Parts: sequence; C-alpha cells; structure tokens
Amino acid sequence: MILFQPPLSHPCLHRLFSCRRLDFKFSFAYDGTSEVLTHTLENAAVIQIGSPVCYQAAVNGHDGKKENRKMKIGWIGTGVMGASMAGHLQKVGHDLSVFSRTRKRAEGLIEKGGRWVDSPAGVAEQTEIVFTIVGFPEDVREVYLGPKGILSGKPACRIVVDMTTSQPSLARLIYDEAAKRGVESLDAPVSGGDIGARDAKLAIMVGGKKETFEKVLPLFQLMGPTLSYMGGPGSGQHTKACNQILVAGNMIGACEALLYASRQGLDMQQVIDIVGKGAAASWSINNLGPRIVRGDYAPGFFVEHFIKDMGIALAESAAAGFSLPGLALVQQLYIAVKAQGHGRSGTQALFLALQALNRAPNK
Repeated sequence: MILFQPPLSHPCLHRLFSCRRLDFKFSFAYDGTSEVLTHTLENAAVIQIGSPVCYQAAVNGHDGKKENRKMKIGWIGTGVMGASMAGHLQKVGHDLSVFSRTRKRAEGLIEKGGRWVDSPAGVAEQTEIVFTIVGFPEDVREVYLGPKGILSGKPACRIVVDMTTSQPSLARLIYDEAAKRGVESLDAPVSGGDIGARDAKLAIMVGGKKETFEKVLPLFQLMGPTLSYMGGPGSGQHTKACNQILVAGNMIGACEALLYASRQGLDMQQVIDIVGKGAAASWSINNLGPRIVRGDYAPGFFVEHFIKDMGIALAESAAAGFSLPGLALVQQLYIAVKAQGHGRSGTQALFLALQALNRAPNK
C-alpha cells in the first residue's frame, strides 16, 4: 500500500523507488469532493507522502500482483510490543532473523518462518536492516555497543533502527558509532501500547537523517499509520518524552476520575462511555479505563518501563534547566505502585495505588 498527498504535483511528493510499469487506482476525498482516478505509468517513480494522507492507492505490477521486494530484516526484542511489530513485517513476506533474551517469546515468529540467531551481532551479520525494541537504556547500550552487540563486529546491515524509548544522548551515541562503520541509524520510539502494536496502529516518531527515514518509511507504515520525522539523532526520543509527559497527566486524571466515580456510587463504565466522548476524552480513559473496570491490570505497557520513561524526561529537563513538577508527582505515585508489587503490571495499575491511598477508615 502506497500513500499519497494531493495534488500529485505537490512539492512534498518524493521519489521512493523505480519500476517498469505501475497501474494506479486512486480513491480519495479532498476538499469535500471524492473522485476515482486510474492511471498507468511506464518506467515510473513511485512516490510517497510528505504530510497528512488524503488518499491511498493500491500499486500493482503489470501482472496485477502487488510488487514488494523481500528484505532480510533483523528484529531484536520480542516482548509485549516487539513480537506483534515484527509479525507485521513477517506477514508481508520479509525474511526475519530474530534475537531476544528469552527465546520462548520469539517462538511465535520462529514457527512462522523466522530464523533464531544467538546474538545481536549475529543478527547484524545476516540482515540488511535491524530493528530493536528492548526494555531499558542499559539494554539498548548492551544490544548495540556490548561485546556481542550489533556494532561490535563487521555488521552487514546498512541501517539500524532503535524503537525502544531510551535516552536522547544514547541515541546520538549510537548514531555516531554506527556512522563510523558505514551504518545509518534512526531512533524511532513508538506510542500506542500493546493494542497499537497488535493492530498496526502505532504512532512512530523518528530522529536521524531524513534520507534514512525515507528509506525505512515503507516498513514503518506496516507498523502504524501515524509517522513523523522529527529531526536529527535523538529527536525521536525527545518527542517520545513529550508523549510520556502527556500520558502521565492523562493516567493520573483517568485513575482519579474513576476512583471518584466508584466512591460516589456511579457505574464506572457508564462514566467512561459519556466522558470519553467529550472534552475529557483521552486514549487512557477510553482504552485503559475499561480494563480498570474489569480489574484487568495485565501489561500493555509495564509500570517499571513507564517509571523509566518519566525518569528520562525528568533528567533531560533538569539538564536543560527547567522543572516538570506534575511529572515528578506522577512518577512518585508510580514508584509507589511498583513498591506494592505491580512493577510488571500495566500502567492502569496506578488505580490500585490510589485505592490503597484512599482506603476507607475502619469503623
């Protein structure tokens, strides 16, 4: 699937790759009108979006079948989100080599044809591009710069993409170290949790060279429809910090609202159904609120990882000389959640900490 921004002559359109012949069929709505345009191009350049999508086209070769080049892709990290994200690349026919600290978590990909590799260095030696999504900055550092890391030997891969939420400074370091070896690097953290990963609806924010972003764009589009190139190395991570600051505020608001509803005798799901359609709507209340109602605290995103993300944002803001007191308060509440034994629960477990804080007095 190739995405386009009208009009076709718009300067934001860029060349992506060339081919012998393409049959285009556009079905789009623009400025309140809708049209269908069919066109055939010989020796054409396929073009891709530069800004918000207004129409999309199925691109077919002369034999009527979709033309996709099968790539050798490496994937490191097959946890709550990584396995689903890698699965979208595998589903369209790309050859997948995988590594994870726990092989069991990669079994689903292996059963569908993925190849297990014993180290990140081994993955980099066998593939064209390597994606990583692991837990903490120290894991990222080990995967890239450790003795068996991606950049430890002579990687055959030409591009590396770290999709972990990590430190902007580490993203810049990996960019510099990769460049010394002739490898291009992107930091591309994501937002959307397990649901977004499973449904290929992630938002992806990318730092690095724009030319590298454009090379990887067709693969990003398999993981999510919302993509943005944010600037040089580390810019993706800074953008994700903004995302997590917003999520922190949304989560404390959603959990306190539901605690209030519960204590006032309201049906929590009814409250979600109405306030989730007004000015108070948020991803947190509409997606995680129903899980709280059901008592489901399984992770879409781990509490311990969210504490890490907030810590990165607080450290970066302190280094730049400004304060984020609201974020600091929410992080302390989540540290309390972890202390109560919910570090590996989902972020909606903040509701449990608030419940504990507000236990009814003994009568």
